Amino acid sequence: MTYAVLKIIHLAAVALSFSLFFLRGLWMMLDSPQLQRRWARIVPHANDTVLLAAGVWLAFALRLAPGESVWLVAKLAALIIYIGLGMLALRPGRSKPRRAAAWLAALVVFGYIVAVAVTRSALPWTRL
Repeated sequence: MTYAVLKIIHLAAVALSFSLFFLRGLWMMLDSPQLQRRWARIVPHANDTVLLAAGVWLAFALRLAPGESVWLVAKLAALIIYIGLGMLALRPGRSKPRRAAAWLAALVVFGYIVAVAVTRSALPWTRL
């Protein structure tokens, strides 16, 4: 598979991941029964698997090693934080204000991950 195809797959999975997480967060805040639909529980995880696989494949294609690329370490650390916040946001059992705060924080972290990927800088706001 060529680099261009891998990048398109990765970017499409990023867009779908964001869209699904945003939608599921809205459903959570609205107490929508849509959140409990089978596809809403399966498709995001399947897409995130594609996203992760394409990301790892791209890293190998570009010969990136996490220990050698500060921006990649920052992106991976932010990914772990994003996953944790997403779990807090979308799993029942906590108050809605806490879940909403976790969802908003996860969206901010998602934006940071995208900014790091685009700028290849752990501090993307410092680059012009």
